[in-house]
This record gives sequence, C-alpha cells and structure tokens, in this order.
Amino acid sequence: MTVDVRERPTRTDRQARAAVAVLFLTNGALFANLLPRFPQIKADLGIGNAAYGLAVAAFPAGAVAAGPAAGLVVRRLGSARVAVACTLLTGAGVLAAGLAGSVVVFAGALFLAGVMDALVDVAQNAHALRVQRRYGRSVINSFHAIWSVGAVTGGAMAAGAIALELSRGLHLLVSGVLFGIAACVALRYCLPGPDTEPVADEAGPAGPGPRTERNAAAPPRTAWMLAALVLIATAGILVEDAGNSWAALYLSGSLHASVTVAASGYIALVGAQFVGRLIGDRLVDRFGQRGVARTGGLVAAAGMGLALAVPTVPGTIAGFAAAGFGVATLVPAAMHEADELPGLKPGSGLTIVSWLMRLGFLLSPPVVGLVADAAGLRTGLLVVPLAGVLVLLLAGVLRPRRD
Repeated sequence: MTVDVRERPTRTDRQARAAVAVLFLTNGALFANLLPRFPQIKADLGIGNAAYGLAVAAFPAGAVAAGPAAGLVVRRLGSARVAVACTLLTGAGVLAAGLAGSVVVFAGALFLAGVMDALVDVAQNAHALRVQRRYGRSVINSFHAIWSVGAVTGGAMAAGAIALELSRGLHLLVSGVLFGIAACVALRYCLPGPDTEPVADEAGPAGPGPRTERNAAAPPRTAWMLAALVLIATAGILVEDAGNSWAALYLSGSLHASVTVAASGYIALVGAQFVGRLIGDRLVDRFGQRGVARTGGLVAAAGMGLALAVPTVPGTIAGFAAAGFGVATLVPAAMHEADELPGLKPGSGLTIVSWLMRLGFLLSPPVVGLVADAAGLRTGLLVVPLAGVLVLLLAGVLRPRRD
C-alpha cells in the first residue's frame, strides 16, 4: 500500500490550503451577517417566540432535506465547484431572508439557504480532508477555526451595520457580493483532480487516513459508534444554535441589554470557539480527542450553567464564550472519526454525520421557543449545559491520547 505522506507540502498544497480556508471563512461570515438582524426581523414581522422558532427552524430543515444528496452532488460535480456555487446561492438566500416581508417568505428563504449550506458543508470538509491527507498531519481544526473567524467577522459586520443604521438590504447585499467574490477567487487554487484519489492507511499525527479499500463488512460496533459521533456533533450544533438563534434575543429581552451589546453574546461564543479551534490540533495531538472533548463538555456545562443560574449581562456573555470554547473541536472530531470508521465507503461517514447532526439545528429552535413561551427563555437555554453533559457521557468513542 502506497503511503502519501509529505513532510514538505508543495506549492499546490499550500495554495489549496489557503483556498479551503477562504471557503470556510465565507461560509461562516455569510449567515453570521444575518443572525444579529433576527431581533429586528422578528419585531418587524410581529411574531412570538414559538412562531419565530419554527421559522428559524426552516434553515436546518433545508439542510436536513438536502443532506442525503450532498455526497452524490459532490461526487458528480467535485467538492470545490459545489462549495463555491452553493456559497453564492447561500448569499442569495440570506439576502432574501433579510428582505422578507412575511414569515412565510422569511422561512422559505432560510430553507433555501439551509439547502445550500448543507451542500457547502460537505463539499468544503471533503476538500479539507483531501488537503489534510496531502499534508500528512492534522489541519482540519484550523479550517474550522477560520470558519469561526468568518462568523466573528460577519457578526461584527452586522453589529457595525446596525450601529450605522444601514438598511438590512444594503448590508446583506454588500456582504453577499464581497464573500461571493472571495469564494470565486478561491476556486482557482483548490486541488485539481477527482475527490476520490487513493490515499494512505496512515497519515502521521492526524491519525490513519481513509483506506483505499472499504468493502469489508463493518464490525458490529461501527453502527453505534457512528450514532455516538452523530450525537457528539449534534451537541456542538445545539450550542452553536443557542448562540445563533437566541443569544441576542435573551440578552436584549430577558436581560434588557441594548441591541449592540446583545450582539456580543453570539460574537463571544464564536470568538471563543475560534480560539479553541486555533489551538485544537495541538491539544488533540497532546491529549487526544477524547480528553479534549471531555474537558470541553465540562467547560460548556459549567460555564453556561453558572451564567443561567446567576443571570447578568457580562456573566451571560462569558457563559456563551465558555460554551463556544468547550465545543470548539467537537464537530471536526466527529467528522474525522466518522470518516475513519471501517466498513464504510469513502465519504459516507462524513456525509452521515454532517446530515444527521443538523437535526440539532432543526429541533432546537422550535423546542427552545416552545419552552421559552411556557417557562421563559432562560429555561430554554438549559439546552447548552445539557449538551455539555451529553459530551461527557459519549466522549469515550473518540480517539484517546497517543503514546
């Protein structure tokens, strides 16, 4: 078996890594430009928490609907082309959601954006794993860190646009065009050739790479390990959704923060998530995926649990930051581990985790909204510390520290 391990990446590899980083950045920034606008949209549409939660759930619903087709689309058209084309369509959906004059149009635009985002997610991660295999070491967390940079950038852009009293249409049009151009430029520098290139059994510190032959039957534990990985990724998604959909509303509504300050909850979550992902590859190499996940679950559960127990504006912002830092490596870890499971076709584990974890995005907004209407948003946000506890219970399926 040929081993494709390169101690010194070629110029093509380095350019491809930069290009994939741009794709992750644009993906994080596009939707983040819309999120701080949600309280204004909710007020303009005149809807309650439950209706708002159902409307916001259209985004993950679109992602879940498109998820099963993602692998086929990527295999047919190529991961780079799919990522860029669907990035452009995601921007169009975000713009339409920002301009929506009714809850039906708002939900429909979010559904379209969710469909495109699901295809982008699988495509850019598939291309990122190609780059990682050519590097021969772990780089996947760095890409997700760049996604967090994009999310912080998008959130800050939105906060600035709100402070400057720019219209939603102008703001979201500018962000869509800006990041759409960046994605198109990145396409030129992505890896050439098919996504199904032969790779090695071993890939250095990143762990074993996907095998060239996976026709053997999966061992009995593969199915439940895959289920556990889906739940771990979903826990990370639940925490992200709490920041996406509810942080600004909770701070501005329950804690009476200004609109500008309310945007800080989401920015703090994704900012801390970026820091966790920036150092994630080194932490994983030193302590293993299992140890990092367990520690992160504890940080998320304790940090947000304390913030909800003693509600203040600074404490809540810090709680969202702790939650973001705690779940920083969960989704990359689950995707990488799923892509290594024996008995599965190349890319199948990645597609399944990426698809099913979005059920967290689908179920979380309406559930939190219903709980918020019945018992208050503070109670609904208990989903964050509960997600941390779930990670503590399931982290045993992840890779331990290497000797």
